[in-house]
Amino acid sequence: MGALAHKPKLYEQVAEKLEDAINAGTLRAGDRLPSVRQLSLREQVSISTVLQAYLHLESVGLIETRPQSGHYVRRRERPRLAEPQVSRPATSATPVTVSALVSRVYQSMRDPNVVQMGGAWPSTELLPTRRLYRELNALTREMGDAGMLYDVPPGCPELRRQLARRSLDWGAALSPEDFIITVGAAEAIHLCLLAVARPGDTIAIESPAYYGTLQAIESLGLRALEIPCSPRHGMELDALQAALERRRVAAVLVVPSYSNPVGSCMPTANRQRLVAMLEERGVPLIEDDLYGDLHFDERRPRTCKSFDKTGNVMLCGSFSKTLAPGFRVGYVAPGRFRERVELLKFSHTVASPTLLPLAIARFLEEGGYDRHLRTLRRRLTEQVARMAEGVAEHFPEGTRVARPAGGSLLWVELPSTVDSLVLHGRALEAGVSIAPGPIFSPRPDSYRNFIRLSCGQPWTPRIEGAMATVGRLVRALM
Repeated sequence: MGALAHKPKLYEQVAEKLEDAINAGTLRAGDRLPSVRQLSLREQVSISTVLQAYLHLESVGLIETRPQSGHYVRRRERPRLAEPQVSRPATSATPVTVSALVSRVYQSMRDPNVVQMGGAWPSTELLPTRRLYRELNALTREMGDAGMLYDVPPGCPELRRQLARRSLDWGAALSPEDFIITVGAAEAIHLCLLAVARPGDTIAIESPAYYGTLQAIESLGLRALEIPCSPRHGMELDALQAALERRRVAAVLVVPSYSNPVGSCMPTANRQRLVAMLEERGVPLIEDDLYGDLHFDERRPRTCKSFDKTGNVMLCGSFSKTLAPGFRVGYVAPGRFRERVELLKFSHTVASPTLLPLAIARFLEEGGYDRHLRTLRRRLTEQVARMAEGVAEHFPEGTRVARPAGGSLLWVELPSTVDSLVLHGRALEAGVSIAPGPIFSPRPDSYRNFIRLSCGQPWTPRIEGAMATVGRLVRALM
């Protein structure tokens, strides 16, 4: 007689059930497994049998034990995808005509039935919404009719004091008088461009660049000069220096910390060099620090403004990506251009909202913002990593993905035959919104095989299903 077939031991049977659930996706990476006692009762086995099953699953790398917390499904390490290479845009300045394309893409972001992976805003699940509403309710009672009055430039003194305090964390010791409150960072950048440039002037920008920046340049009749950008270190300063030697540039506009869409972070030494390079030439630097508070490691990057000795750096920021997108509360510290920016602010929008900046100021003063940021950064770190894993799992060979050290975005390079505008349309038909690469350049044929994915939504089966859908559509376009 042949050898008897091996009959699995009881703990092996329990372990096999859990392994099947993990492989089927019923139990996902990060999910907490039942407690030892719960599983013992459910499977009608002894506690020692469950412990043996968990030890077996841990030994093969499927689960992990967290002290005083329990057992969790372990993330499976996948081969890391290569990063996109340094961009190589055209070396000539060009008019910008991106608004019509951006408008078409943005229409899809209004549909609640579409899975939103195209917009660059955080989910309300990650924001202290109730706390901010309580602040607003209290202010409404306290201020009465005063809350209905104009808050003329420079704007809310309480918020400007809090910004001055926070500037110490940015490496800059600014005063409340250095700041002007704006309607989001978009208005801050718009005012800075108005202050230093005239129609027909050239603005040097990173390539790829945030489409909102391109729209501002377009609306003012300016020309964009794209500078190569590394997905790891941001704007290539040697290329910028060469461009400055060839032509007149009215200003340089950069996002040094976790740029949109690439997610790059300019090293400290490069920031210092950039400030000195432009100061020497008298070329203003517009610094968009919108994502500076969303660093994944322990330390916030220093701002370029921290190296500014002559007021040549115009620092812009807002709370739209960290606290309250709908409040539209931003700010600018425009250095030597402060008087002109304040006059432009008054002539264009007269004032900023009165209650919203004050509610944020109260939140900052009471310490709620720093506690919130610690949680938000942890969640975004996990979500960006999980989204990158999803790209590696569902997208075809030849895909590249950036490795941001902060922010909430992923810049993905698809195989060269894939047209991201076609992909965007097909994804929408399937109920998924993505941001196609061409909206991040003034030249409509640039970045045709790139997409930007937002990681601002918590990872759910719906998001994972959307990732699988986009991956399948990419394969179909190859």
